[in-house]
Amino acid sequence: MTLSVSLSHRFPDFALDLSFDAPEGITVLFGRSGSGKTTAINSVAGLLKPQRARIVMGDETLNDTDSQIFVPVHKRRMGYVFQEARLFPHLSVRQNLEYGQRFAPSGAKGPSTAEVAALLGIAPLLDRVPSGLSGGERQRVAIGRALLSRPRLLLMDEPLAALDGARKAEILPYLERLRDQVALPILYVSHSVAEVARLATTMVVLEEGRVARAGPAEAILSDPDMVRQIGVREAGAVLPARVKRHHPDGLTELEASGGRLFLPRMETEEGTATRVRILAQDVILSNTAPEGLSALNILKATVISLREGTGPGVVVQLSAGEDKLLARITRRSAEALAITPGDTVYAVVKSVSIARVDIGTA
Repeated sequence: MTLSVSLSHRFPDFALDLSFDAPEGITVLFGRSGSGKTTAINSVAGLLKPQRARIVMGDETLNDTDSQIFVPVHKRRMGYVFQEARLFPHLSVRQNLEYGQRFAPSGAKGPSTAEVAALLGIAPLLDRVPSGLSGGERQRVAIGRALLSRPRLLLMDEPLAALDGARKAEILPYLERLRDQVALPILYVSHSVAEVARLATTMVVLEEGRVARAGPAEAILSDPDMVRQIGVREAGAVLPARVKRHHPDGLTELEASGGRLFLPRMETEEGTATRVRILAQDVILSNTAPEGLSALNILKATVISLREGTGPGVVVQLSAGEDKLLARITRRSAEALAITPGDTVYAVVKSVSIARVDIGTA
């Protein structure tokens, strides 16, 4: 089921005017604070009546200002997960989950409480109260409550923003499982590149209330033009890969279309599809096949383009097999290598530079 959104709305100091489609999987609305992400998701939820809108979910029109159609919030059948879990403090985890079931239409199909608890890893918590849970556990309960309302679409407005790094790392695998195992479109608001790289199947980039670009997350993140949007330190590409084998020395070998990658051991079964994010600043380029290096990850690649910034850096876009990579090097290095589009180079990546938070299931 696809969600199609087209809307415009003017505030005294801000104008929103955008259109995008959200297919199955996780569609991330990405952008800086104030770009219109929450306004857009609240319009989809029905919490805001845009001045002009046409919002269609599947074959149902939820909002069409030209035809004076506006389906109220309680009839849209959407689950909404906010930054804060907003659990009832006097109810147990089980009772909070069962509260979500009150909003499920009679006869609507979906996972049971036990299945949701297993999916989100909260089965051992059912008899506890929210005050005894960590932030990540509370958010998982909030997601479970939303799922048990049998929604047709799940809305998530920066659900990890209030969590520290450890709690984010705790909950991300469950969001991946939700994406991969529940046939439910998810519209997810975030300004975190790491979250987008791990979770997004589709990416909608907002700038000042407008869609700057939209499409598959891998294609957008590997676009050199995104460096301006996300900053040079966060710029990088996402590569689909498959776990090939676990080696006795503690390394896991991944197979990507451009070659093999070695990472510290992953607790993932061999054959599992995954994806890794490689930061542009962690890629070194060589004109010839490197020898005598300690680096294990060396991919043969072709130069696609070179983009100079305002500083001393150059962002080089590369193709390695069917995938694209970014490398950030100095202008002096680019001139010394004398690389131009079409040249063959070797991209060297340290295994330790591919952080655990940047490894996800696909």
